[in-house]
Amino acid sequence: MENTDIKIIREPTVYVMGRQTVNDAELDRFLADHGVAWQTDTIIAGEHLVETAGRICYMSFAKPRPGGNQAYISHILEVGHGSVLEHAVWNLLITGVSRSLTHELIRHRAGFGYSQLSQRYVDESIAEYVEPDCIANDPELHRLWLSAVADCHKAYMQLTEKLLRVFESEPDKTLRRKLARQAARSVLPNATETKIFVTANARALRHFIELRGNRHAEVEIRKLAIAVLKVLQAEAPNLFGDYRLVPLGDGTFEATTEHRKV
Repeated sequence: MENTDIKIIREPTVYVMGRQTVNDAELDRFLADHGVAWQTDTIIAGEHLVETAGRICYMSFAKPRPGGNQAYISHILEVGHGSVLEHAVWNLLITGVSRSLTHELIRHRAGFGYSQLSQRYVDESIAEYVEPDCIANDPELHRLWLSAVADCHKAYMQLTEKLLRVFESEPDKTLRRKLARQAARSVLPNATETKIFVTANARALRHFIELRGNRHAEVEIRKLAIAVLKVLQAEAPNLFGDYRLVPLGDGTFEATTEHRKV
């Protein structure tokens, strides 16, 4: 019989918390100072800034090639001039992922910044858990997994309660709760759901998508990479529109592009 006290998550969620804006007045001042006039055709700040940065490298504002921002960025991707993509930045909030996943995610260091939910301060008695698809799809494996998670969850709650009594001499209630939770969290499994705020530039995000959106990547982080890609394709199609989704046999997708390692 399924334990209704354990909340299970099987898909990640990605929220776009912030994106850039362009200081048009300062860009116009720069152009006027250098005796040129130029205007992009994109309304997306990240794409605008990438094109501006690229044109700075060659001062190619006066006679831009036809095709607008899309053609310009397509050429950037073709020739691998990836450094200019580092000027486009997004702030993403990722939820519905396991601590196992974030252990892999934070290995992506260059171009990324992270702020993750703290198990020392947050009460995990209301935690949710991420179940791998290969376990969820098999009733016997699911029962075994659920039983193990439920035992860990129960142990955490009991330890927290007892540890609060151990530290009851501590007059600071916040510190007392922290001391109890930081010790009790040691029994929580890697499947424990977490939330992580991520800031990353377009080049770093492309690297993440190519590595983790690959068929050889672990399934949970591959699903996240594809979810991130879908969000970014809506956010900046000129920067991420070259990726194609290839269906895999397990019902997930792989991200492919002709312009790898830009």
